Amino acid sequence: MDGNFELVVVTGMSGAGRSTAANALEDLGFMVIDNLPPQVLKSTVELLQKNQEVSKLAVVVDVRGGSLFYDLSQSVQDASELVSKLKVIFLEASDIALVRRFESSRRPHPLQHGDGLLTAILAERELLSTIRDQSDLIIDTTDRNVHELRRVVESNFDEFEAKLRLTIVSFGFKYGLPMDADLVADMRFLPNPYWQPELKDLTGIDAPVSDFVMSHMDAQNFLKSYVEMLQLVIPGYLREGKKFATVAIGCTGGQHRSVAIAENLAARLAIDGLEVQVMHRD
Repeated sequence: MDGNFELVVVTGMSGAGRSTAANALEDLGFMVIDNLPPQVLKSTVELLQKNQEVSKLAVVVDVRGGSLFYDLSQSVQDASELVSKLKVIFLEASDIALVRRFESSRRPHPLQHGDGLLTAILAERELLSTIRDQSDLIIDTTDRNVHELRRVVESNFDEFEAKLRLTIVSFGFKYGLPMDADLVADMRFLPNPYWQPELKDLTGIDAPVSDFVMSHMDAQNFLKSYVEMLQLVIPGYLREGKKFATVAIGCTGGQHRSVAIAENLAARLAIDGLEVQVMHRD
């Protein structure tokens, strides 16, 4: 048994939110494999245990596997002998909720095969009854949206601390906005170091430029207010299931003011324990 390997098996009713649960686990650092045949679960664990970079595996196993799915209970038992932690998560919802979701998505149920949708749902529920009884965590998603489901999954992993990974990008407006920016701040209201001969050929990473920018009270007030704004926004992002965000800080050319402010903003946020990386596009 590998003392540092964790395995999560995600299964349950079609339409109950398995993909959302899998995405949440992936954001928690799990390697996720979707629609894995149960018969190769043990060999997959053995293979990944040889790779020091993988210590947490989540697999989605469900009736899409057809007859291969029937060996799930035994396959989980076999794999449990190899790992230090094993949790089976079962997603379910009421028949009415599942019917509504399939009708909304306009996709056929994997067991429908020309029969009615409700007939397929009832057949799947019967087929899954054994693994449901063996599950460690059963989540009813009837009255939960995707964000609420993510929070339930996250809350069941004690070692998880909800954090947002923030990327701060400096850029020049004359080269266009970063396409992936969630928030944009314009530093063109600050005095431009470009017009100082001794600073023109430097960048905001250099101390003289940074000191020049931060010597102005407007820059200091901006940073204070912007950090307070982000402290309000970040918990909201996490509540809505958003784990990655990009803040774009711009000036005219992306060389001086935006770079200095991006660096100072990142330093202040890092003090609060936020995971921050800085990129200087231009």
